[in-house]
Amino acid sequence: MTALLTYIAAEMRHRWRMVRATKDGGYTTEAVVATAVLVTLAILAIGIIYTKVSGKANTIDLG
Repeated sequence: MTALLTYIAAEMRHRWRMVRATKDGGYTTEAVVATAVLVTLAILAIGIIYTKVSGKANTIDLG
């Protein structure tokens, strides 16, 4: 059991060093967060536009 824990700890340290050594390790996370923010803003804008257009369309007198 001790050998397994030692191996897992060594592997985690190795992988952590590999991630830290890359210059663009955080780029993917930043891109995902930026994309999520832009999608949220787009959905909000579509909702606002839909509300205004449907409100204006309901006030049109057709006859």
